[in-house]
Amino acid sequence: MLKLQHGIFILFFFAIVSANAQAVETMRNSIDSVVYEAINAKAFPGCVVYASKGDSVFFMRSYGHHTYDSLRRVAVNDVFDLASITKVVGGTLAMMKLYDEGHYQLEDPIGRYIDKIGKIGKVTFREVMAHQSGLYPWIPYYQEVRRKNGNFKKNTLSFTPDEDYTYALSDSLYLHAGFYEKIKKMIKKSDVSKEKKYRYSGLFFYLIPELVERFTGMSYEDYLVENFYAPLGAKTLKFNPLESISSKQIVPTEIDTFFRMESIHGKVHDEGAIMMKGVSGNAGLFSNAQDLAAVLQLFLANGKVDSLQLLSPQTIQLFTAVQYPSNENRRGLGFDKPLLTYDSIASSVAKSASFFSYGHTGYTGTLAWVDPETDLIFIFLTNRVYPSRTYRALYQQNVRPTIHQFIYDYLQAIERQPDDPVENTK
Repeated sequence: MLKLQHGIFILFFFAIVSANAQAVETMRNSIDSVVYEAINAKAFPGCVVYASKGDSVFFMRSYGHHTYDSLRRVAVNDVFDLASITKVVGGTLAMMKLYDEGHYQLEDPIGRYIDKIGKIGKVTFREVMAHQSGLYPWIPYYQEVRRKNGNFKKNTLSFTPDEDYTYALSDSLYLHAGFYEKIKKMIKKSDVSKEKKYRYSGLFFYLIPELVERFTGMSYEDYLVENFYAPLGAKTLKFNPLESISSKQIVPTEIDTFFRMESIHGKVHDEGAIMMKGVSGNAGLFSNAQDLAAVLQLFLANGKVDSLQLLSPQTIQLFTAVQYPSNENRRGLGFDKPLLTYDSIASSVAKSASFFSYGHTGYTGTLAWVDPETDLIFIFLTNRVYPSRTYRALYQQNVRPTIHQFIYDYLQAIERQPDDPVENTK
């Protein structure tokens, strides 16, 4: 009987291995097909697809090239402009730590801690972080700096550098050292809707660096590095990456034909973030897939890495939960969530993504998503805005949710394997 059981086990083991190999091949072929079709349709020149379950990375693959000239292939460790993913692994991450440290309460008005912000100061942290405050969606700062005659306004931009204009936005455009006060003034003057309903806005996230410095005495960038990126070993997750990363490892974004008038490569694509010297809570972070995953893994690990408790589990649960479901608002605090009613056209994530999942998209075509119900992390890094933001095939072909669903299908396939037959013979 023992020999029979042993023989059954061996046959069953090879059956599982074969079934798992088939599931892997099906997933890989499906993803390959979608990505190559998207590249051919000029959805993006290249991308990196990453997926892990728990501590195990089961899919990490690079596709295509940095640009359509096909001179440099994308590698899995290449660095991409994360765009609005910065909101969750930068701005929101800092706000979570500040909340843990007791610096503010969610029902506090933001004007209690941010000076010279006017009527916007009446909205609460919960409202602005859940996009329920009525703030105006965005401000084209690069347009607001020009007079009607085309000249730059005082203390804004200059074509020549000097002691006041030190930060290079491009090869021929320089930012005034005190420009942040101009940004605050524009935010102060912007519209605030009296109707409290969901309206996505990035304006508050430009103010987060000031909050961090006021509460802690540290710069926003140093605060993130010391409390998160360094303990996590996330060396490529950073602002202004050209200061320490070779341009060959950084994937270009857009060829700017309306503001900076050059190819954007290694500087943040977002026009607002670049006018904060590349460091904001709204955009500005660059990373490879592995280092971005390290932050997402921290959320799945209830805020703990090794022996360090970087965030409390309660804060992670609070910030990643829907805040205003009765107002048809799916958002958490800083985090995006699945649509309250799934729509295959409107959704950026798979239909199988659980209600408890969360993450964020980025304007450059990026996506980072965490599902605690399945311990799944999914990352899609790309530069869909190359050579121009008018390229929309990424959305038209539903590339990201389709790949995301293939990954869920794979997990469901391997979970359907039968139990150990030796156990079943007892």
